[in-house]
Amino acid sequence: MTSAVCVDVGSTYTKSALIDLIEGRLVRRAEVPTTAGTDVLRGLEEAVEAVGGPGDGLYVCSSAGGGLRLAVIGYESLVTAEAGHRVGLSAGAQVVHVGAGRLDGPALTALRGARPDVILLVGGTDGGDGEVLLHNARRMANNRLRVPVVLAGNADVRDEAAALLAARGVPVTVTGNVLPRIGVLDPLPARAAIREVFLRHVIGGKRLSRGPRFASLVRAATPDAVLAGVELLADLANAGVLVVDVGGATTDVYSALIPDAELSHGPQRDVAGTLWRSRTVEGDLGVAVGAFNCINAAISEQIARPESDVELAAAAARIALRRHARGHAAAPGQPRTGGRDLRDVRLVVGSGGVLRHGGGDYVLTSVLSDVSGGWAIPENARTVVDREYVLAAVGLLRRDHPAVARELLGGILT
Repeated sequence: MTSAVCVDVGSTYTKSALIDLIEGRLVRRAEVPTTAGTDVLRGLEEAVEAVGGPGDGLYVCSSAGGGLRLAVIGYESLVTAEAGHRVGLSAGAQVVHVGAGRLDGPALTALRGARPDVILLVGGTDGGDGEVLLHNARRMANNRLRVPVVLAGNADVRDEAAALLAARGVPVTVTGNVLPRIGVLDPLPARAAIREVFLRHVIGGKRLSRGPRFASLVRAATPDAVLAGVELLADLANAGVLVVDVGGATTDVYSALIPDAELSHGPQRDVAGTLWRSRTVEGDLGVAVGAFNCINAAISEQIARPESDVELAAAAARIALRRHARGHAAAPGQPRTGGRDLRDVRLVVGSGGVLRHGGGDYVLTSVLSDVSGGWAIPENARTVVDREYVLAAVGLLRRDHPAVARELLGGILT
């Protein structure tokens, strides 16, 4: 193979990049409107043709149709449900619902109302309490929830819980416990399982394309691909990295911190475990279809009402980073958990159309001067804009062409 084309099918635009696999460089890039109103495959093919054809290999990721909507059901809100929430975010999902404890009628109604694409069912450390996990599997099976389930709970009862679901026709994937022991968070098996379920069940189920070809081409959810690129960037830089990606419908934040006990700051260690590489998505913050909600969010955060695209992008970035760093509350009035201490970040990367087309410096300056946002901003970071939009391509190529993936990051690191 001498070349490959990487394509990101987004909610608003479909971006393509022709990569020279011999020299490890970006040859050409293009973007066209995503054709979600008809068939996303048409826009994908236009984007591929715009860079000169598919090359020797085609690598595709997608967040069209809203990406992956994930619900998390756990045993206890501050332990396994919180651990599941963190894993879901790191898997490239938009976590639309978090529930804890024994499912009852109102809880099942809330779960259905969240319209998840996938349910992450967790509960209990290995060898711990298994009754809640079994109860929840039984209630979901008996209430004809046909949403695919990733089962990542107590190993002692996991197979029994899976059998309850499968007996009622619920698609279920069994994987390792997200919290095998208190304080030990193991995200990788569940992340991999969520990725496979997304590819197998979700892409085709969103009716984005009339035939099966689009589903067969997609290798990852876009946020999952970008997170893989961010992780490699942090490894190569040997430093904490923060990425904010402002899109038309959502604003995504990625942070990859160095797991070093000697660092002065870092993720708070707690019973739900430490996640050094994390991602959050804000589905109400964007510069196109998300603009109205973004303006309202800016007002509620006491940020001046944005009046232009670049001001809207800056507001979206600031609010998304506040939420990412401050964490979230499982319910109103409860303490925030899952926050990120980003003071040791050394590289802040901006991405998204508005930033690439000239607004990057303004947006990133706004982010790093947000001293009243309720989060500790990086203390000594440099900023750069991913002007060629290589992070998604890096994530897509990282496994098959690791040397090329590293070379593509050169423009960001230098």
